[in-house]
Amino acid sequence: MTTPVTGPVLVLLDHDADGGLRPPTLELLTAGRALGAVHGAWIADGSDPDEGAIEVLGTYGVETVHVVDVGDADARLTPVAADGLTAVVQRAEASVLLLTSSFENKEIAARVGIATGAGVVVDASGLEVEADRVVAAKTVFAGTWNTRCAVRTPLAVIALKPGSVQAEPPAEPTTVALVRQAVTVDDGARRVQVAEHTERAASTRPDLGAAAVVVVGGRGTNGDFALLEELADLLGGAVGATRVATDEGWIGRDAQIGQTGVTVAPQLYIGAGVSGAVHHRGGMQSAGTIVAINSDPEAPIFEIADFGIVGDLFAVVPQTIAELRRLRG
Repeated sequence: MTTPVTGPVLVLLDHDADGGLRPPTLELLTAGRALGAVHGAWIADGSDPDEGAIEVLGTYGVETVHVVDVGDADARLTPVAADGLTAVVQRAEASVLLLTSSFENKEIAARVGIATGAGVVVDASGLEVEADRVVAAKTVFAGTWNTRCAVRTPLAVIALKPGSVQAEPPAEPTTVALVRQAVTVDDGARRVQVAEHTERAASTRPDLGAAAVVVVGGRGTNGDFALLEELADLLGGAVGATRVATDEGWIGRDAQIGQTGVTVAPQLYIGAGVSGAVHHRGGMQSAGTIVAINSDPEAPIFEIADFGIVGDLFAVVPQTIAELRRLRG
């Protein structure tokens, strides 16, 4: 039975350089509302969120947004963001801190946990309150065990995997109050400085960790991801890869899915030329529907696939693309 927590639920409001809220943030706001009053933490250069972001936050039931000003410190650095969040958590007397489970945010969660003595759970797939304790669902050991982690400390820090919650606004929107928080960042957080920053080339594809559809290539692609990119674009999805594909340099390291890469939980996962090694399955087997295409009928990925196609991906994927185009007219 889910019951409200005593203090507010603070959500880290991940946003892009233009101030647009990232889709997993709306999932966090939805999960947070089931626990209690939702506050947001906006960490940037001290500037307020724009009117568009405030409207979206009100639509999703946020009561207060704490605009964190870290002074001349670089808000992109995880130690700086952690110092800012720690200060807001303490001033707001929050019971729960929610973050999207990404590389950067997991480090932030750990730092906040150390600073506050909070219980920390990362890569969670569900969240509720039982007997006044926050309980997070999580798969471990490459997805072979389903666990439930009860946080016994006054503050629970939970990093929730994208796709774990269906984002839904409440029946009634809220009027968002802005509270500006000036934070003095510890000298230790300033030891690292960004010497140069290059923006990644713009892409129309969604972020890998937040995409509803993910098309993944492995060793069987032999380095040719063109068909998979075409299929992903048709489905409005993202392109991912196995560790072998990234180790070979066929695609960027940021596309790697697995225990040492990105953890994804899309509605649809399509693996082409992916064997399904245990370290890869640990990063994707929470997907809603898994489709596997592999020429080896004994490939381990078929053990967890909802639909399996034994065949050459260079024959199967073009047929899939052609049929999708036909159905779309």
